[in-house]
Amino acid sequence: MKPAILLIFFSCLASLAGCSGSATRTQAAANPVASANDQYVASDARGIQTMAVQTTAIPDYLDIPAQIEADPTQVVHVFPPAGGRIVEMKVRPWDWVAKGQTLAMIESGDLSRAFADYHKALADNQVKQQQLARAADLLAHDAIAAKDYQQAQADAASSQAELDATKEQIRVFGMDPDQTSSELLVAAPRAGVVLDVGASPGEFSNALSAPQPLCTIADISTVWAVGDIYEADLAAAKAGESAEVTLNAYPGDHWSGRVSVVSDAVDPNTRTLHVRVVLPNPGTRLKPSMFGAIRLLRSSRQGILVPAAAVVREGNSAYVFVDEGQGHYQRRSVVLGPSSDGSLEITSGVKSGETIVAQGALLLRAGSAD
Repeated sequence: MKPAILLIFFSCLASLAGCSGSATRTQAAANPVASANDQYVASDARGIQTMAVQTTAIPDYLDIPAQIEADPTQVVHVFPPAGGRIVEMKVRPWDWVAKGQTLAMIESGDLSRAFADYHKALADNQVKQQQLARAADLLAHDAIAAKDYQQAQADAASSQAELDATKEQIRVFGMDPDQTSSELLVAAPRAGVVLDVGASPGEFSNALSAPQPLCTIADISTVWAVGDIYEADLAAAKAGESAEVTLNAYPGDHWSGRVSVVSDAVDPNTRTLHVRVVLPNPGTRLKPSMFGAIRLLRSSRQGILVPAAAVVREGNSAYVFVDEGQGHYQRRSVVLGPSSDGSLEITSGVKSGETIVAQGALLLRAGSAD
């Protein structure tokens, strides 16, 4: 009796196992995924964009810190040509001025003396010219000796020279000799931007011996980007090579230029050399002392670059989805290299010619989690 019962029990177990295997095979047939790394997405799924992987030239850039400077040859430190008390400053820092525009008014004793010397020389010259005319008339009538006429000529020439010198002194002061005034108007020697103002009304200025200028004017229509490069990287900085400048003040913007000068001397303390890139500055967006970077092309190599959105990271690992056709995408681990302008280099894991998901990889990742 017991053998019969055991036989029936084992028969039931075999039937249950067969049913379970049949259900498993049915489920596998409904899901055409070949392995745990494969994902299936319907052909009309939105948000999935693919691209063919190609080998391309990958640039190796060198970024060096830099700052914007005005061209020193276009910077003018304005000192008053004569001493005196500053009555009014007509400009403020970062004002734009035109050539000849009044920068300051100074009540100047030096100017007053210059006008006095000019009028004295003018009166003396008039007398000497009249004496010369009388001497010429007397000589014509043999009333004086020739030496007396020659002396009159010399006196007239000397007085004329003195008059010219005093007139020129007033013109150096930037004033009109025919308009007497004790107020000295300091004019802008060139057009540009006022970088700094070093005086205020009420102060006394000692002209060219003053400790600092009235103001500093710079033409910043063209500026310099100046950086320091280590001697080990000097091969990347050659005069005439292309360069790209970026600034902290304008994220995402860049300015293209060329290396104009690399200094000929190494700083013994920092072991660096100066690199200069000249940049046009329409609209004066580039301001002196702005910080940024100069990017130089050091070298290039062949490799595979993919958009950063194509790579999914999990901890220390990274992977992409390879399109295998008919809505099948294989998840494949990759090894990443350096990033380059928003793209990532893949050193291993995919080959040139394969098609990967460029946009929407996170959607596949979410599908795999389900």
